[in-house]
Amino acid sequence: MKNLKKHAFLALLLSLFIPAICISQTNFQAPKMPSQQNKIIIDKIVEAVHYKNYVVDFCLSKINGTSVKEGWNEQKTMEITESINYKNFRDAIYNLFVVYDEVELETLLKAYEKDTAYQTQNIMTTSKVLTNNLNIFASDIVKGKYLSK
Repeated sequence: MKNLKKHAFLALLLSLFIPAICISQTNFQAPKMPSQQNKIIIDKIVEAVHYKNYVVDFCLSKINGTSVKEGWNEQKTMEITESINYKNFRDAIYNLFVVYDEVELETLLKAYEKDTAYQTQNIMTTSKVLTNNLNIFASDIVKGKYLSK
């Protein structure tokens, strides 16, 4: 009888906790984004360090490598190349700068505009998270996930 009470108690505990665990895993929080004013400053930083060109060139390099490796025809290569759109990657950049306030962003912008050394070695090219996101973005482009249907 004592064993039966223990088993019933364990069954009751499991029936209470399993749904709670399942529910907690489905709550998805959207990534934090900077304010509208900070987005404007971030866009100016991206322009100052020519990061938009870097993203496009990186994707083109990935496309050309895959094109040669897999023997794509010119039409497929052009379709994939035309699907490159920086706006699809912009949120990853905004997310990188979400921890900076407006004053810090302005300071970064002034530093990037003033010293050309920052244009090649900057937070965007040295961030492992952003580099990983860029690799994923370029791979998705190569796979054709951004092709308009």
